[in-house]
Amino acid sequence: MTNAHAHHHYYVPDPSRWPITATIAIFTMFVGGALTLDEQTYGPKILLGGFVLFVYMLFGWFGDVIRESEKGTYGHWEDTSFRMGMMWFIFSEVMFFAAFFGALFYARVLSVPWLAGAGAKAATHQFLWPSFITDWPLLQVPNNYGFKEAKDVIGAWGVPALNTAILLTSGGTVTWAHWALKKNNRGQLILGLALTVALGALFVGLQAKEYGHAYHELGLTLNAGIYGATFFMLTGFHGFHVTMGTIMLATILARSIRGHFKPDHHFAFEAVAWYWHFVDVVWIGLFIFVYWL
Repeated sequence: MTNAHAHHHYYVPDPSRWPITATIAIFTMFVGGALTLDEQTYGPKILLGGFVLFVYMLFGWFGDVIRESEKGTYGHWEDTSFRMGMMWFIFSEVMFFAAFFGALFYARVLSVPWLAGAGAKAATHQFLWPSFITDWPLLQVPNNYGFKEAKDVIGAWGVPALNTAILLTSGGTVTWAHWALKKNNRGQLILGLALTVALGALFVGLQAKEYGHAYHELGLTLNAGIYGATFFMLTGFHGFHVTMGTIMLATILARSIRGHFKPDHHFAFEAVAWYWHFVDVVWIGLFIFVYWL
C-alpha cells in the first residue's frame, strides 16, 4: 500500500493480497462445511481453518483501509464510493430479510388457509390432512413426516418486548454518540458508543436465554413445523446481524478511544450507525409479525 499510484480524482492502491485471501478462506469454509454435513471427521477442522483465515483477512484488509484513512489518503471520491457501497450492502440486506418475511407471509396468509380446505382447496383438507385446524402460530404438525410439535410459543410481552426497548434505546445512544462526534465532544462520543455496545451485547444475551427456554422447555425448534422454521430463521439471522453490529460498534469504540475520526471525516462511524439503525427497523418488524400478531 505504500507505493500506491496517485491519481488526481481517485486513490488507486497497489495490488493487494486480501481479495485472493478472502476467496481462499470462503472456499475453504465452504468445503469444510460440506464435509462436516457429510459427517467427515476432518470437516470441522477444515471449516475452522477457513474461518481463522477469514478473520485474519478481515483484520488485515480493514486495518489497511483504516491506516489509509488516517493518513488522509481518501478524499471526496473515495468517500462517495464508500457511501454507495454501504447503501447497496444495506439494500441487499433488506432484500435478504424481505425473502424471509415473504416466506412468513406465504405460510401464514396463503398456505395455512389452503390446508384448512377453504373454497376450491377443500380436497386438500380432506385427503392430505383431514385433522388440520387453521390456527397461527401453527403448532399442530404432521408427526408422520418427522416434525415435532412445540408445547407453546414465546409471548411478545416478555423478553421480546424488553429486547425491543433495548434496541430502540441503543438507536438513541448511537445517535447521541454521532452528535457528540459532530461537536467534537470525545467524552460523550465514547460514552454513547460504550452504552450502545453494552445494549447490543445485552440483547444477544437475552435472545440466547430465550432460545434456551424455547428449545428445552417449549419444544420450539427448527423442526417444529413451518412456525418453528420461520421463527428461528428470522430471529436467528437477526441475532447474527446484531452480533456483527455489536462487534463493528466495539471496533468503532476502540478507534474513538485512540482518537480516530473528526467532525468532518468519520464515514466509518456513519456506516456502522446506518447498519445499526437497519437492525433496529428489522427487529420492529420481527416483534410485530413474529411475536405479537
